[in-house]
Amino acid sequence: MSRIAILTPNPQDEGFHTRWREVFAAHAATLASCGGDIEGVAWTDEGVDLRAFDLVLPLTAWGYHREPERWVERTRAWDRDGVNVLNPASVQRWNADKGYLGRLAERGAPVIPTVYGDRITPQAMADAAAAFGVERLVAKPRVSASAWRTLRWSPGDPVDKGPDGPALIQPYLPSIEGEGETSLFYFDGVYSHTVGKVAKPGDFRVQPEWGGVISAVEPAADQRAAAEAILAAVEEPLLYARIDLVRDLDGRPALIELELIEPDLYLTYDPAGGAGFARAVRRALDAVPA
Repeated sequence: MSRIAILTPNPQDEGFHTRWREVFAAHAATLASCGGDIEGVAWTDEGVDLRAFDLVLPLTAWGYHREPERWVERTRAWDRDGVNVLNPASVQRWNADKGYLGRLAERGAPVIPTVYGDRITPQAMADAAAAFGVERLVAKPRVSASAWRTLRWSPGDPVDKGPDGPALIQPYLPSIEGEGETSLFYFDGVYSHTVGKVAKPGDFRVQPEWGGVISAVEPAADQRAAAEAILAAVEEPLLYARIDLVRDLDGRPALIELELIEPDLYLTYDPAGGAGFARAVRRALDAVPA
């Protein structure tokens, strides 16, 4: 039987006390169906030799964004040691910093307009609002997850609860309050399923941690086209990808985040019960040298 490690939060991090266990269980159940012996390993645990596993998946490495330097060090160690981690360690590095949005946009992917800065200030927010031609903005850390230190801003609002380091600023998109965010899932580049995520009334954060409501949906044709253009802009092969789209100020689907490290794959909302994910993992295992 193949040995598969799913990376889990640092036990010392607040992310260890979140709902990652239920996500781990959903992923593990699917992986067991393709002949895997599943083990959880904290991503910070250097005492475990990950080379002993046929496949390492960072699917619940929640909280890495609070230790970004350590995360980069770990991914470099996986490269150095020849750990079979998927998505590849190189992807785990660049996808941790949302500066990748700019690089994908340069390659033709539809991305929400974004300004990058070293620190959020009232002047930086005012300048971005003028550049975008809007009044409301969102600011978030370049390395973040689950709306951590994400700020919704209007002129005159303080910025002290927003990012406290390198950040990105984007126009606030009213569509987040209606249609919400749409997440499309691809395994080995093959479309699997889609969920819609809608924030609770008065909020803009769609994650379940903030009261967001998840449901299975069918993507519109323009959303499928946008997702495939985004995938085409990524140079490395991807075992799994979650493409989070929001309609921009012109009503077109645009990338808000490309989740390639530790996304909830929402397999319980997949009409095929995670079969596409299981097939992709089985192919990855079959490619491991005997």
